Amino acid sequence: MNRLVTIILLLVISTVVSSCEKCRPGKPKVLIFAHYKDQHQAVIPAAINAIQEMGIEYGFEVDTTRDASLFDEDTLTRYAAVIFLNTSGNLLDHTQKADFERYIQAGGGYVGIHAAASTAYDWDWYGQLLGAYVDEYPAPLDKASLKVHCNVLRNEYNLPRTWEHNDEWYNFTNLSKDIRVAICADEKTYQGGVMGAEHPVCWCHEFNGGRAFYTALGHTEESYTETYFLQHLLYGIRYAIGKNIQPDYKHATTPRVPAENRFTKTTLSAGQLFEPTEMAILPDRSVLITQRRGEIMYFDNKTQKISQVGFLKVYYKSDKPDAVSDEGVLGITADPAFEKNHYVYIYYSPADVSVNRLSRFRYEHHHIDTQSEKVVLEVDAQRETCCHTGGSLAFDPTGLLYLSTGDNTSPFDEPAQTYGNCGFTPLDDRPGHTLYDARRTAANTNDLRGKILRIKINADGSYAIPEGNLYAPGTPHTRPEIYVMGNRNPYRIAVDRKTNFLYWGDVGPDANNDHPKRGPMGYDEINQAKGPGNYGYPMFIGNNYAYREYNYATGESGPSFNPLKPINNSRNNTGLKELPAAHSAFIWYPYARSTDFPQLGSGGRNAMAGPVYYPEYYPAASRYPDYYSGKLFVYDWVRGWIKAVTMDKNSNYLKMEPFMEHTCFNSPIDMELGPDGRIYLLEYGSGWFSKNPNACLSRLDYNSGNRAPMVEIKTDKLTGGLPFTATFKAIANDPDGDPLKYRWQLGNGRIIETNTPEFTFTCKTAGEYQVSVAVIDDKGAHNCSNVLTLYAGNETPQVSIRLQGNKMFYFPDKRIHYAVTVSDKEDGSSAAGNLDMSNSYIKAEYVGGLDKAAIPQRHEIISDAIAGKNIMESYDCRSCHKQEEKSVGPSFLQIAKRYKKDPKAIKYLAGKILHGAGGTWGENTMAAYTALSETEAYNIIHYIFSLMQTAQRQPSLPLSGEIDPTLGQPIKNNGVFYLLASYTDKGGPGIKPITSNASVQLINARIPAESFDKADGASAMEVDGVKYVIPTAQGWVMYKDLDLTDVNGISLIYYILDVLQYGYIVEARLDHPEGTKLGEVLIGPDARPQAANIKTITFPLRSDRRLHSLYLRIHAANPNEIYPLGLKYVQLLTP
Repeated sequence: MNRLVTIILLLVISTVVSSCEKCRPGKPKVLIFAHYKDQHQAVIPAAINAIQEMGIEYGFEVDTTRDASLFDEDTLTRYAAVIFLNTSGNLLDHTQKADFERYIQAGGGYVGIHAAASTAYDWDWYGQLLGAYVDEYPAPLDKASLKVHCNVLRNEYNLPRTWEHNDEWYNFTNLSKDIRVAICADEKTYQGGVMGAEHPVCWCHEFNGGRAFYTALGHTEESYTETYFLQHLLYGIRYAIGKNIQPDYKHATTPRVPAENRFTKTTLSAGQLFEPTEMAILPDRSVLITQRRGEIMYFDNKTQKISQVGFLKVYYKSDKPDAVSDEGVLGITADPAFEKNHYVYIYYSPADVSVNRLSRFRYEHHHIDTQSEKVVLEVDAQRETCCHTGGSLAFDPTGLLYLSTGDNTSPFDEPAQTYGNCGFTPLDDRPGHTLYDARRTAANTNDLRGKILRIKINADGSYAIPEGNLYAPGTPHTRPEIYVMGNRNPYRIAVDRKTNFLYWGDVGPDANNDHPKRGPMGYDEINQAKGPGNYGYPMFIGNNYAYREYNYATGESGPSFNPLKPINNSRNNTGLKELPAAHSAFIWYPYARSTDFPQLGSGGRNAMAGPVYYPEYYPAASRYPDYYSGKLFVYDWVRGWIKAVTMDKNSNYLKMEPFMEHTCFNSPIDMELGPDGRIYLLEYGSGWFSKNPNACLSRLDYNSGNRAPMVEIKTDKLTGGLPFTATFKAIANDPDGDPLKYRWQLGNGRIIETNTPEFTFTCKTAGEYQVSVAVIDDKGAHNCSNVLTLYAGNETPQVSIRLQGNKMFYFPDKRIHYAVTVSDKEDGSSAAGNLDMSNSYIKAEYVGGLDKAAIPQRHEIISDAIAGKNIMESYDCRSCHKQEEKSVGPSFLQIAKRYKKDPKAIKYLAGKILHGAGGTWGENTMAAYTALSETEAYNIIHYIFSLMQTAQRQPSLPLSGEIDPTLGQPIKNNGVFYLLASYTDKGGPGIKPITSNASVQLINARIPAESFDKADGASAMEVDGVKYVIPTAQGWVMYKDLDLTDVNGISLIYYILDVLQYGYIVEARLDHPEGTKLGEVLIGPDARPQAANIKTITFPLRSDRRLHSLYLRIHAANPNEIYPLGLKYVQLLTP
C-alpha cells in the first residue's frame, strides 16, 4: 500500500513539475501591434491606454509596437498573446508570417480588434485564424443593438443580454464555421447589415494549436471608455492568454524561412554577353550560353573565364524598315547522357530559310562542331512581321525532349486598317491578313507554332512520338508532336523531376483594361501541365477569361468563346475545328496589380518558369535547405523578381513568397539548376536588342553554416591637436547572434583586443594613423572594418558653401548665387579677413553626368599641390631649391620640365624625397626626409608640377558671387553643375597641412522619368536605347525628396506609338499618392505619334523649404483606352 502511495505521489509531483516547467514566470505579457491607416490613427492612443490600464488592474503586462520586424520567433516567444489593434493592409513579410504561424501553432494567442479583419487579404491562414475578412464597409457610424450569446460574458463579466453600442459595422466574408459567436448585432437596429438576423460581431475559437479572439467593435475613441466594451475585450484578452504557457515549437508545422542573408548572388561573368537567351549547365558546372545573334559562349568553371566556342549564321534582324525581329539562336540544352555522347540541342533561326530549326550538335574540346549538325525538327515561320518565337528546351527525367514555340503572329495593329487588335488577341482571319490571326497557329492542331512539343530523340538524331501526347499519331488534321497547345509565347520551361509535370511562362497580350466588345485585359501566365492539354490562347487568357469573336471589317463583336467547348472557326485553320476544353492558368497577372496574386506587383511583365526544387538530389555542402523542397521557382524578366511557389501534395497552388527579395536581378532570361543544387541565372541586362554592361551569368549560393560578422568603424573625430583623443565605435552585427570580440589595429604597431565595441585612443605624437577593427565570433569567423585615417597634431579647417534658392536643381537662364566661408583654428577665418586666401581654391564645373567622378579628382590635384607647397615650406626645402632659379639644387621649375612627359615621374621623385638622392643634377646629394609620409611626398611633387600649369590653370573664383550653371555651354540633359571649394592650412614644423573640401552639385531640372524611386502600376522600359516610364491603366510613380523651392509647375514630355482615343489623366501630388493635390492635366488625345509631346501642370510656389516626394498619379481617362504612352521627362518649372 505504501509503495502504491509513493508511486502516486511521484506521478503527481512529476506532473506538477512538468506543468510548471511550461508556465511563464511572472505576469503574462501581451504585445499590441498597432500599424494603422489614417482613418484609425486617432483611436490608437485611446485604445492602447485603455488596454495598459486594464493590464495594471487585471495583472498582465503590455508592450506596444508598430514595427513588424518584431514578428520573429525569439520576440514572439516572450508573449502569451498578440493583439492586432485596428491594423489594415499587408503588414508582414513572408518570413514574419511564417514565424507568426509557428507562434500560434506552438500555443500562442491572438486578439483582433475592429479593422484587424481588413488585414492581410493575401494570407489565407490569417483569415482562418481571425475567422473572417471584411467584405464591405457600410454607411457611417450607427447605433446598434447587440445580443450577448456567451454565458461567460454574461455571468463572469456582467454583460447584459442586450446592449446598445455606437460603432462602424462590418459585413464579413469567408466566415469560418468553427468560430464560437459571443456577440451578434441586430441588423434591424442599424443601416447596412446584409448578414441576416444573427450578424456576428465578436467570436473566439481554437485554431491550429492556438487561441483566437476577434471583436468587430472598437472604431471610436469612446468605445475604450465604455464598461461593456472594455469587459468584453478583457474576456478576449484573457481567452487568448489562456494558461500563460510557454510556446512549444515541436507542435509547429510551418517551417521557418531561411534568412535572406544566407543567400548571395555570385557573378560568374559580367559585361561579356550580347543578348544571351538560354544556357545549358554541363556536368562539370561549366555553362554553354546561346546569344541571339549567333554566338555560342562557354563559361569554363575551372578557369572562371568565358569565351566563344561556336557560331551559327542566323536570321536575327529584319531588313524591313521599322520592323523588329526576335528570331536568332533561341535555346539550348545538353543531352542527359552528355558525359558520354557530348550532344547538345540548339533551337535557332537559320539565315537562309524561313523556319526555326531544332538541331543536334556535338560539343567537344571547347568547340561546337557545326559539321556534326543533325537536323531534328523544323517549325514553319513567317518573317514578314514580328513576333513570338518561344524557343526553350528541356529534358524530362525519362529522357523526353520538350520544345516551346511561339505563335509567330503580329500582336500589333495592322497598318492602314480601320479596326485593329488594340492590344487584345489577334483574330483577323480575312484573306490577306493571316499574319494577324493567332488561331492559324496557337489554336491550330495541325501547326507546331504556339505549342510545347514533346518528342523522343532516337540515337541517329531522328525522333519518335512518345505515348501520351495531345494527339496520337495518325489523328487527322493534327500533329502528334504537340503536348500542349494554346500558347502565345511560352518563354522558359521546366519539368518537375519527380512528377513529370511541365511548367512554363507565357507572355500575354498588352491591353490595359477589359473591354466589353473585345474581352479581357492582357495577362501573363505561369502554367502547369499535369498532362497534355489546350491552354486556350488566343481564345482565352488567365483564369479562362474569354475573348469575343471580332469582325475586323466592320468592328462588330461576336459571342464570347466557350472554354468548355472551344471552336476554331478561323478561315486559316487547317486543323480540328473543335478543340479540347481549355485549361486555366496556374498563376496569372496583368500590368496593374493583380487582385488574385497581388504579391507579383505591377508594371511591365514577362513571366518565366524555373525548376521545382528537391534538395535530396544534390550535395549537402551546396544545396538549398529542405524548406524549399517541392517549391516551384518562377521569375519575371521585366519586373526582375524571383518567387518561390508552395504547392500541396497534389501540386496545387498554396502560396507564393519572394526569394532573395533585396537582390538586384538584371532582366533574368533563364534559370537552371546546376549539379551542385544551386540556381544559375542568365541575366539579359537592362536594354533590349543591345550589349548590356549588366548582362551576366550568376549563381545563387546558400551558406548553411556559420556566418561571419559584419562591421563598420566610426569615430567622433578624425583630426585634432596634441594630445589627440578619439573614441572609436565598431558597428557590428553577427547574423547568428554569436558573441564577439574586437581586435583594434591602431596604426602605430599597437593591437588591442576588447570584448566591447568601443575604444578610446590617445596619441601624443604628431602624425597619421590608420585605424581599423577586426570582429571575430566565438567560432573564429571574422571580418575587417573599413580603415579610418586620423591625423594627430592639426585641426581640420572648416569649409562650407551656401546657395540661395533651390539647392538641388539648376534652371536654364537662372544664375546661381553662392557664398563660401572658411575658418581654421590656427590660421583664422574668411569672415575676419585674416586668412591667406592663396591657400584656397574655388572652382565651378559643368559636365555630363557620366563624367562627374572626374571633377573632384581634378580639384583634389590642385588641393594636393597647395598642401605640397605648405609642407615644403614647413621644412628646409628652400635652402637648396628655388622656384625658378637654380640654387644648390635645381629649381622646382627645372625639375617639372625635365620629368613632365614621364608617366612614372611622381612616384619616382617622391621616392627620392623619402629615401634621398644624388648625382642626377650634379655632385650634391639630398638627404632622406624619413619623417614625411608617402602621401606628403606625393603632395610636394604635385606642387612642383603645378608650377608649369599655373598659367593654364583656371583662377579661383571669389568667395561669393553669382554664376551661370552651364558656364556658357549648351545645356545637357544629364548635365551636372559642381561648385567645389577647398582650403589647405599652413601646418607647421613636423605638422602636416590639412586640406578641407566642400562641394555642392545641382542637377538639371529636367528629370528622366525612369529615374523614379518607387512605382505602382508603372515600370521603366528601354526601347532602342531610350528609356521610358510606361504606365498601366491606373498607377503612380514617385520621385523622392525633391527640393521644390522656386518651382511653380512641371512639364511632362511624353511619346505615343499611336493616336490615343481618350488619353490619360496625370495628377501631381505631394508626399503620398493621396497627398496634397498640386494639379492635373489630360495628356494624349491631341498628341503626335512618335514625337515629343508636352503638357504642363502649374501650381503656387512653396515656402516651407522642405524636401518633398513628388507623386504622379496616372490613370486612363476612360477604361476603354487601349494604347499606352511613354513618359520621357518630368521638367520642373520656375517663374
